Amino acid sequence: MDDPRAQRLHGDSLVAPGDLASSPFRVDRDRIVSSPFFARLAGVTQVISPGGAGLLVHNRLTHSLKVAQVARAIAERVRSAQPDLAEKLGGCDPEVVEAAALAHDLGHPPFGHLGERVLDRLARQRLGLADGFEGNAQSYRIVTSTAGLDLTNAVRAAVLKYPWTRLDYPDPHPRFMVDPPPRGAAAPADEPDTGSLKFGAYSTEIADVRAAREPFSGRVADWQQTVEASVMDTADDIAYAIHDLEDVHRVGVLQQGAVATELTAWQRWGTATDLHRNGGAIESLRRTLHRKDAWIADDDAFAGAVELVRAELVDGLLAQPFDGSVAAEAKVAAFSANWTRRLVESVELTATPAIRSGHVQLSRQQWHEVQVLKFVQNRFVLARPDLALHQRGQGRLLATLVEALLGWLTDPDEAERLPRRLRDLVELGEAELPPGTPERLTQARGRAVVDYVAGLTDSQAVGLMEALSGRSRQLWTDAFVL
Repeated sequence: MDDPRAQRLHGDSLVAPGDLASSPFRVDRDRIVSSPFFARLAGVTQVISPGGAGLLVHNRLTHSLKVAQVARAIAERVRSAQPDLAEKLGGCDPEVVEAAALAHDLGHPPFGHLGERVLDRLARQRLGLADGFEGNAQSYRIVTSTAGLDLTNAVRAAVLKYPWTRLDYPDPHPRFMVDPPPRGAAAPADEPDTGSLKFGAYSTEIADVRAAREPFSGRVADWQQTVEASVMDTADDIAYAIHDLEDVHRVGVLQQGAVATELTAWQRWGTATDLHRNGGAIESLRRTLHRKDAWIADDDAFAGAVELVRAELVDGLLAQPFDGSVAAEAKVAAFSANWTRRLVESVELTATPAIRSGHVQLSRQQWHEVQVLKFVQNRFVLARPDLALHQRGQGRLLATLVEALLGWLTDPDEAERLPRRLRDLVELGEAELPPGTPERLTQARGRAVVDYVAGLTDSQAVGLMEALSGRSRQLWTDAFVL
């Protein structure tokens, strides 16, 4: 095969019988969107559970579609404006970028980032899995192992937002780089010996990572994203910063008064030092950016970003509550389109990025604008006590579900009545571990339970737990498939 970027994980054929496209990267896109793992994202939380807010909010599937839309626009811009540099760094194909964007969230478990944190804690502390759980690593596991999509090297490499494992790959591991290390590579402050907080692959997929990254050897650093992965990552940031704000405006969660008070108080901050007063939260953000991202943090750009967000979000989009009218929808659409275009048109490709940046990056001013938009979401939505109450219940449900499935899996009287997929995942887990691995079957069972739960939708997790706890009276149900 002539093109190492287009090589697949298994076999030599670029296009298999049944594939409708002739381009190997277009084939990858088709395989991803045809996968049941992609379809399930319609029932997985983005920020607010789709079961609790209906069609008003994004789910992981609609989020992925928007990331793909933005990513393709960025890729086309980069390839048109800087083709020689893009080729030197390994290529920037819009088909590759779009496929990776569609696949990047396949591994997100029920209840979004809350589910991710709960499964990681259970995987490490209850099930004894050193790799724990990470949504990005689970996405890579799906496209390479559990779903058997057999994607090309370029697309698999582009899925790797964090191209390292939790503990050992590459060597030296990026968490040991200068302070601060690459974004996501640092270990949690309260668990410094557990490896990177964010990572792109489990140790069981290291061989696949090496193969996917081989065509980029000598072009980008071992710990650095490919250009196509960097495009996908930037698009993900843009979609999160803009489109999730649409959701909380539509459902009436994001209140103009609270946001206006915080932003305008900071603009009058002067020489104040009390971070507990109005404006203190965004002042904390400014200081954090200087500490972590001194390579780009700039006070003038930050102040400009606060003013623009105040003018266009607070005095613009939030000035009137969303009432579902045609005019209200048009206002949301215009806000989203204008911001997306502004951010996409600012993207630049650089040959020598900072350690905490990729080769593809927003310009300085627009980078600060994204930070402020994300601050609004984090401060006025994710920190709400009513959301915390809901998420605590979801966390307990997942913990109980993991224990119930583990008990079923280890019950000798139930060996022949286990869900077929759960048994398959145990066999896969055993096959991945070298012979002689301590507690090999125990580890395989633990990983199988995590894989199984991570593959459920929000409503499937709830339905399965109701059945396992004896609360459901319905024997035959389509809430989940055994």
